[in-house]
Amino acid sequence: MLIEFFARTGRLVIGVLENAGQVLILLGQSIYHLRGLNTTLLVRQMAHLGADSLPIVLLTMLFTGMVMTVQTGHEFVKYGAQSSVGGLVAVAMGRELSPVLTGVVFAGRVGAAITAEIGSMKVTEQIDALRVMAVNPIAYLVVPRMLACMLMLPVLVIFANGIGIIGSYIIATTYTGITSFTFFNSIKVFAVPHDITGGLIKAMFFGAIIAIIGCHKGLTTAQGAEGVGRATTGSVVLSIILIFISNYFLSVILYR
Repeated sequence: MLIEFFARTGRLVIGVLENAGQVLILLGQSIYHLRGLNTTLLVRQMAHLGADSLPIVLLTMLFTGMVMTVQTGHEFVKYGAQSSVGGLVAVAMGRELSPVLTGVVFAGRVGAAITAEIGSMKVTEQIDALRVMAVNPIAYLVVPRMLACMLMLPVLVIFANGIGIIGSYIIATTYTGITSFTFFNSIKVFAVPHDITGGLIKAMFFGAIIAIIGCHKGLTTAQGAEGVGRATTGSVVLSIILIFISNYFLSVILYR
């Protein structure tokens, strides 16, 4: 029993390290092939992965801002701190909620799409066909998706910040009785540009994580359609886990 336990633990650790090494190698190869970037593919991926994700991001962050104000507005008014509601929401949105929640939504939609698309190409041997035609799969498939995610996720976070504050403003003025001047003045007092730029830096890292994990899972897909399903699920779960882990370290670095 004890030997079997250590054997399973060893296999698990070796598997984790092997996958981590493969992801790092893929990242290095992607950076190397940036010099041969196809801008047409990049623009196409930016439209497909970024612009098409805007409606669900706006819907998610609108209600997030509204819920935050519903939960905190009356409590702040009760203790005479209504002049802090707008600033609290703006700082929380800019630093944490917008980049993290947008990253999670992006991972669920875009990460799954990337893995399913590349995984289907892998099991139908289309990637092998690219190699036969002297087309590098990393340069053709991975690099445009990685750059598109890194560029579009910060743009989505900007929209998320705006719609989240709008949702908070609607509830603050109609539900808690806070005036428009008090709400926006608190944002002016408490929020600073670094609250927003720090969140955008986080979003860029989250975009790279989602793209690299999605491409790695797709490129290592096996066992037909069933393997594509498992790879897609694993991609979303792993991306979300890494987003939360990296968010801690980025917060320590950016806001200490």
